[in-house]
Amino acid sequence: MKTSLFLAAFFAAATALAGDAEILLWPGGAPGSEGKTDAEKVVTSASGERQVSSVHKPSLTPFLPAKEKATGAAVLVIPGGGHRVLCVDHEGAFVAEWLAAQGIAAFVLKHRLAREEGSTYTIERDALADTQRAMRLIRSRAAEWGIDPARVGAMGFSAGGELVALAWMRPSEGAADAADPLDRLSARPAFQALIYPGRSGDVVPVKNAPPAFLACGEKDRQDIAEGLAEMYLRFKRADVSAELHVYAGVGHGFGLRPGMKGPLAGWPDRFAEWLDGRGFLAAKK
Repeated sequence: MKTSLFLAAFFAAATALAGDAEILLWPGGAPGSEGKTDAEKVVTSASGERQVSSVHKPSLTPFLPAKEKATGAAVLVIPGGGHRVLCVDHEGAFVAEWLAAQGIAAFVLKHRLAREEGSTYTIERDALADTQRAMRLIRSRAAEWGIDPARVGAMGFSAGGELVALAWMRPSEGAADAADPLDRLSARPAFQALIYPGRSGDVVPVKNAPPAFLACGEKDRQDIAEGLAEMYLRFKRADVSAELHVYAGVGHGFGLRPGMKGPLAGWPDRFAEWLDGRGFLAAKK
């Protein structure tokens, strides 16, 4: 179903975007979060979209496709919010629900926030650990969820895009002798979607980097609108397949939400077409 039609039907029905129950990444407590017992904070905008903060128990929320539609592909969806909050609807649940409707399993990550006021977390220690743990958790339950472990990728928005890139730029292979079985699995995305990602200038592709789908608005800030174009060239020079979409007249933070019209509303369709063209949506044998 095309995105615009899906959104019209989906939001007209006012369906709650709950997904399945949240799954804690570390049921016994996340390393580095010892003693942190504050409850999560949820602020809801006038339009009904949620922003989450005070995350000390990082988690995944699965959005699984109907079995008859499942392609075997999966996407870890990481919302943005400047590492201060998580925009869990228009950069999380709405996107995940759309992916599931296309037969793609989706998992929305709630990670710890390094730039929230008073935070003791860091991006490259805690938020990245949550990202890599999430990738490993998805692969560990691939058979249960009807997923091909070789077709698990990641999509990140703004600050979430920064984490997707870090997931493959930093060591991500599993350790065969790890005490925790999850740590024996790879955390490397098979493919990546960087949607107006943060710190685009720090993304340095190497020849074996995951293929990339890149999207932003032309009116985004310079380091993103121009930075993503420059990033595309770096992927090309590294001989890594990449596709870039820059939407005219569009700024930062568009995500996927009701009321989107025109070419911008079709960016998820372009992503699905890109996945299909790369062979990631082939039905499981």
